[in-house]
Amino acid sequence: MFNLTYEFKLKPTKQQSQIFDEWLEVTRRVYNYALAERKDWYKSRSCQLNSCSLRSCYIISADATRPTYGSQCKSLTAAKKKNPNLKKVQSQVLQQTLKRVETAFTLLWERNTGFPRFKKKGRMRSFVFPQMKGNRLQPGMVKLPVIGWVRFRQSRNIPEDGVIKQARIVKRVSGWYVMLTIQWNADIPSPMPHGEPLGIDLGLTSFVATSNGLLVKRPKFFGDAERKLRWLQKRVSRKPFGSKNRQKAQNKVAKLHEYIANCRKDWHRKLSHQLCDNAGMIFVEDLNLVGLSRGMLGKHCLDAGFGQFLGILEQTCVHRGVYFQKVDARKTSQICPNCLTETGKKTLAERTHVCGNCGYTTDRDVAAAQVVTIRGLAAVGHTVKMLAEGKFIGIPLKQESSFL
Repeated sequence: MFNLTYEFKLKPTKQQSQIFDEWLEVTRRVYNYALAERKDWYKSRSCQLNSCSLRSCYIISADATRPTYGSQCKSLTAAKKKNPNLKKVQSQVLQQTLKRVETAFTLLWERNTGFPRFKKKGRMRSFVFPQMKGNRLQPGMVKLPVIGWVRFRQSRNIPEDGVIKQARIVKRVSGWYVMLTIQWNADIPSPMPHGEPLGIDLGLTSFVATSNGLLVKRPKFFGDAERKLRWLQKRVSRKPFGSKNRQKAQNKVAKLHEYIANCRKDWHRKLSHQLCDNAGMIFVEDLNLVGLSRGMLGKHCLDAGFGQFLGILEQTCVHRGVYFQKVDARKTSQICPNCLTETGKKTLAERTHVCGNCGYTTDRDVAAAQVVTIRGLAAVGHTVKMLAEGKFIGIPLKQESSFL
């Protein structure tokens, strides 16, 4: 079995849009209540033994068990009898909201993502229907539980032999969207290593440098729009809190952010298809993306979107039948791809690789991409006789890409 998610823009009526907004507000309050219940329990267990807080103290019985997803679902069922607003929202949608709280605490313990925060008004932007049984899809229409049939812009065809497993409703500044997860009872074989290998090195000077000498400059999506964004944010700061004009100014800021994200994703998709045109195997570096985002050049790394590009490239490789694999990223710029000797560290200003052992000279990023190719071929069991045959020798020092 395999799943695919299709994203379409909804065209709801005015009444349906009001229902979506009401459901988002109810799910936000349920999320905050469940988070506050867990937070109070943890705070009550972290007080000091030899002193007491002068401000406030969380007093919860020592016999009270830790709030979990199951216990909070039972509390939610009891709360529905007292609060009529909870009855308006489908029960599974509220259960999925409680599961989001559980997932946030799981990530806190496993990945150290930080303590979950409360969501202010307008921060809850999606809710999920985990089950979509029966005939829920027609051309240009989807039937949501409780809400009914909602029109959407069908920009692509959906195969009829799939089964809709869940639907996520997302609110953006440009409108409402639905993400349909469809499942097929078939297994797609993973692409096997074949064809020409292609190593890829990611960077900020050249976004992509390939082992065959292709260099693609990094477009600065956020940097080019930063001046306009600063101007729009200044307009927001000058509007009174809670006013309609402040809300309009915030929408303009959100539209610009969405435009930047859409431009970046579209460019990543086009570049990924270009790289798959003449390659049977693609090898990339297994980068520490979290460390890059927190470094001195974190702002530029986030603007480049390395993680998003690698995810899109992997999806494109599966779709195009190209083998994709990540390799170790350590010391790729310190090893000569021609003789495999370590040349030492290079400063960021050194853009040319010159080997003191064999004299091999090429662009620094291209040399790193060639090392990535060698490691990828070794990982899939291929020999590296191409080094002796001189396949990497003779690549032009710099070849600018025609990709725009």
